[in-house]
Amino acid sequence: MTSLSDSLSRLYRLHAAGIKLGLDTERALLELLGHPEQGLRFVHVAGTNGKGSVCSMLEAVLRCSGLKTGLYTSPHLVRFNERIRINGQCIADEALDRLITEVEQQARALTARPGSTEITFFEFTTALAFECFRRENVEIVVLETGMGGRLDATNVITPLVSVITGVSLEHTDYLGKDLSAIALEKAGIIKPGVPVVIGALTEEILPVIQSLARERHARLVQAGEVVSVRRKSQNLDGQRCRVESAGASYGELFCPLLGRHQLENLGVAVAVLEILRDEYGLPVTERAVKEGIKRVRWPGRCQVLANEPLTVLDGAHNPEGARILNQALRELAGNKPWGLVLGMCADKDVNGFLRAFKGRIKRVWTVPLNTERNLSPAAIAKRAGILGCPVKTAAVSEALREAAAWAKDNGGVVCITGSLYLVGEVLEKRGAIDHLFE
Repeated sequence: MTSLSDSLSRLYRLHAAGIKLGLDTERALLELLGHPEQGLRFVHVAGTNGKGSVCSMLEAVLRCSGLKTGLYTSPHLVRFNERIRINGQCIADEALDRLITEVEQQARALTARPGSTEITFFEFTTALAFECFRRENVEIVVLETGMGGRLDATNVITPLVSVITGVSLEHTDYLGKDLSAIALEKAGIIKPGVPVVIGALTEEILPVIQSLARERHARLVQAGEVVSVRRKSQNLDGQRCRVESAGASYGELFCPLLGRHQLENLGVAVAVLEILRDEYGLPVTERAVKEGIKRVRWPGRCQVLANEPLTVLDGAHNPEGARILNQALRELAGNKPWGLVLGMCADKDVNGFLRAFKGRIKRVWTVPLNTERNLSPAAIAKRAGILGCPVKTAAVSEALREAAAWAKDNGGVVCITGSLYLVGEVLEKRGAIDHLFE
């Protein structure tokens, strides 16, 4: 076992501490590290769906603007290193190993204090990322929340801009039982006097965000009102669109990410970038926007793995994500029959997820996930009966082979979805580990 493997094994054992929402432990750990976050500039992004795509767009454009970037996202698909990127590159093994060991020293000192609580995996990882970005002297960090916002470990910073991409039901045991409660948690990242950009929100959610922004004197920017994104064309390689705002005309852009929802995410990203340019003087040019969006890579999000038969890999795992995926597949596949390779975690709304596909799916293969949170293929298969089509339980490799053969024989499409754990396993089986973001 390599030194990094040992370090990661120790890090993963922190999962035993479970999920703990709150900022006290994170702040205490950062204090022991000398507050690495205080010398950094941030864009802070929260949301149920779309936040990762927006983060990847922002980072790519800021990098193309000549800035040294840091990007912190979760979860990873194949390797832990994906969570922390500098100038688009995953943190190197040697640097990661060294940082884990050094942050552990401070973590042990903290947990040895009387009355202290256990440090969670995400708290440790967030502190690790901040320390990495400080040592690398990054000029701006794009920071994705883990869960919620208000009590998320990332919410110890004051950003240049706060971003809320969208809100739907998720993690109800932690964030609240209804949309308003969850929206309030997401809005917790809004800081006094700091502008906040929001995506398309429903009438139930928007007043919650507006109220908190007013209370904190934070200027609220609705991306759809200040940036226009119109699709010109789409094929399996990506989509071309025309982007305009009150202050700029970006002309025609090429975005490699598929689906109409990515146009909404693009509008959010552009609205944020214009604030960074106009209010903070960052060197974001129209050319950098066009080049950065062209370079965006965000695997496992409506990703085309094969053209014949058409095979799409997507990490949707909640009903809203399933609805978005359904819409994207309709655009890409038309009336072709769909086959679903599906694996899900036990804490997800499986019934709500499946209802989004009712009437569209002709075959289903349910598969296990390589995680203790796995919902058994048999349990998924039982619920998938609502789709009214043949359902089979299988190992992942077997399901992929059979789904591809079925699609070839029936002129169909294969969609692999339900969990980012499944996305990661499929990418690893395809040997795509070293080229995820190229």
